[in-house]
Amino acid sequence: MAKVLVLYYSSYGHIETMAKAVAEGAESAGASVDIKRVPETAPAEIVEAAHFKTDHPYPICEVEELADYDAIIVGVPTRYGNMSSQMQAFWDRTGPLWAKGALIGKVGGAFTSTASQHGGNETTLLSAHKLLLHHGLILVGLPYAYGGLVALDEIAGGTPYGASTIAGGDGSRQPSQNELDGARFQGKHTAEITAKIAG
Repeated sequence: MAKVLVLYYSSYGHIETMAKAVAEGAESAGASVDIKRVPETAPAEIVEAAHFKTDHPYPICEVEELADYDAIIVGVPTRYGNMSSQMQAFWDRTGPLWAKGALIGKVGGAFTSTASQHGGNETTLLSAHKLLLHHGLILVGLPYAYGGLVALDEIAGGTPYGASTIAGGDGSRQPSQNELDGARFQGKHTAEITAKIAG
């Protein structure tokens, strides 16, 4: 049974919702899945003033735990077209794992959230891909086998680089059914490929 980690950071809950969908997809393929988050690094006064979500249902991941999984799917919101500093800070602590080659040959992927349709979905995913590649992970995205990528009846996230959602400028828009289905598809697809590699 493939062991999959869905590792996320979420300021307002959009990525947390997507993480659950990714995990559901991976579980549907028979994987053992854990959802964990990275620590908050913003000062408490910023968290409070910006009304960040603080009631997280999932535990914080320790860096050393990454080596315990066959696949790591990273969920992170965009910050000016890059991953958030909280996720970057977590991966900046993975030097000892990199030095040992502890993640080489594992499967990796990413999903994201932006405020607008063209607000950095793809560049944020690529910023996550770069760090996964530096650790030697094999990347899996969201292929066009998921028909929702070419749907034209709604404005929606979703790219071949990974699932995504659009939160709106004020964060009021929640992930759509199409976006959640894309996240589930990516989770299932990743778990299926991981099972073949791990087997």
